[in-house]
Amino acid sequence: MLTQKQCLCNYRIFKKSKLLTEEADTIIDEAMDLTYTTELAGIMELTESLEDYLEIILKLQETNRVARSKDIAENLGIQRGSVTSMLKNLAEKGLINYEPYGYITLTGQGKKVALEITRRHAILKDFLTRVVQIESEKADLMACRMEHNIDRESIDKLVKFVKFIDNCPRTGEDWIDSFVSFCSSGPKDFEGCLKCLKLCEGRHNMNRQD
Repeated sequence: MLTQKQCLCNYRIFKKSKLLTEEADTIIDEAMDLTYTTELAGIMELTESLEDYLEIILKLQETNRVARSKDIAENLGIQRGSVTSMLKNLAEKGLINYEPYGYITLTGQGKKVALEITRRHAILKDFLTRVVQIESEKADLMACRMEHNIDRESIDKLVKFVKFIDNCPRTGEDWIDSFVSFCSSGPKDFEGCLKCLKLCEGRHNMNRQD
């Protein structure tokens, strides 16, 4: 049986990480008008556990159209009886539709919150694996911990930074490869830096011609 954290971290793993931040943004744009902010979640006093429940319900709803208490408990690796109080809490906040022994679905606002949490996780994992070069499984666990504590303004700045790395002629894949080399063998000499700058300039000139 997977633990609660493992189940959540296995949810919505994006492949081809270079496109991940754009893909995450597309999911949000298509699913809702972006009226949700993390400040709203703060007003609702959503704990990490409540956000975890919303993620699981979203996952089950996308797979089965609805969620059941039994399925939520199984995904979280806990007893079914432990789920009831959390579901009542979410229902009181207007984030899920819930009746005892009935099906569970996200409300419109609940889906917005769940999608935003999923977006944060995807962006954070992309940054940790592709830019910082942290091993995928470890990055997944770190992203799970970080996603509950980063606000919308900060995550949007991180998206812009990753896009800058992908598109600026001074950075790009060569820049990340150089960072990998730096981590494994230490700083390059001055001549190596000049050579890298010339390669960047050549790539930039080619892109301008295209």
